Amino acid sequence: MAEIPKEVRDFLEAIENKTRRTDSETLIDLYFRVSGHPPVLWGTMVGFDAYDYRYESGHEGRSFLAGFSPRKANLVVYLTSGTEHYPELLSKLGKHKSAVSCVYINKLADVDLEVLEKVITLSYKDMKSRDHFAC
Repeated sequence: MAEIPKEVRDFLEAIENKTRRTDSETLIDLYFRVSGHPPVLWGTMVGFDAYDYRYESGHEGRSFLAGFSPRKANLVVYLTSGTEHYPELLSKLGKHKSAVSCVYINKLADVDLEVLEKVITLSYKDMKSRDHFAC
């Protein structure tokens, strides 16, 4: 189980929806198993591990390799490598919506957690295997 920093704990405790809060704790454990990294708060997103990126324009920054956001409307699972790489697995996930690099889930009870963990693992490994992060 991941050591949860105070900043992340405080963020989770402020989530009014009990199911969303419990699902977020479950996702923290899942992401920790996948990445081996503790959760870090990135605004309203909980991220694990990080990478640096640079666009051709020269703009550069840092972002998480894997993460999620417990929004009021739904949980957003970020597949930083892009959802288009996992159509077969996403078709087996259960009730969700997806776009570009986001998977929207109302509650974890609506999806197959083993499939979700596989998709997150594949996306994370794909991002870790990249030699550089030019966009």
